[in-house]
Amino acid sequence: MHMRLLARYGAGPALSLMLLSSCVGGGGRPELPPASYVATQEAPGEEYIIGPLDQLNIFVWRNPELSAKVQVRPDGRITTPLINDMPAVGKTPAMLADDLKIALGEYIKDPIVSVIVENFSGTFSQQVRIVGATGKPASIPYRANMTLLDAMIAVGGLSEFAAGNRAKLIRYDRTTGKQKEYALRLSSLLKNGDSRANVKLQPGDVIIIPESMF
Repeated sequence: MHMRLLARYGAGPALSLMLLSSCVGGGGRPELPPASYVATQEAPGEEYIIGPLDQLNIFVWRNPELSAKVQVRPDGRITTPLINDMPAVGKTPAMLADDLKIALGEYIKDPIVSVIVENFSGTFSQQVRIVGATGKPASIPYRANMTLLDAMIAVGGLSEFAAGNRAKLIRYDRTTGKQKEYALRLSSLLKNGDSRANVKLQPGDVIIIPESMF
């Protein structure tokens, strides 16, 4: 439609560029579809993957002496009564419980084990990282239905010199195995209240906010 109008009325190069640029974000990057400020229907997130420094509560039914509260070490392993150096990182709580059940089965009959994540840090693949011109650059754990607005509130918004509408989101596409870049309009969202600039986030997203050149 835009191209037919241009041909009919002989629009100049400046108008052509303006119409074409409205289809993509800054730097020619595509934009993500808008997300509502409040989710209309809450949905569960992806199953949690245990990461380094997570705090775990391991409960062995009828065997309190084997139950323990442990922290995942930086090397990704845990130590519990009777079990040394059990790998934990990269597993769901249910997977770790199954592995502990097998290991404890050498000492007690048919152990019933549960694993609860009490305080979590998460793997990088389940964090959202915000870097650049923001109040406090950080890695924050992803939670179900997280939006761009949620992440920016968590890091204190934009800094004084941020070029918010030149920000970009980098997302790993699991289907293609490649990274994709999307344009973000943070200034429109945070300073002008433009709800169309709020987008849904995914685990592993990286938000990069440049500084203004002026």
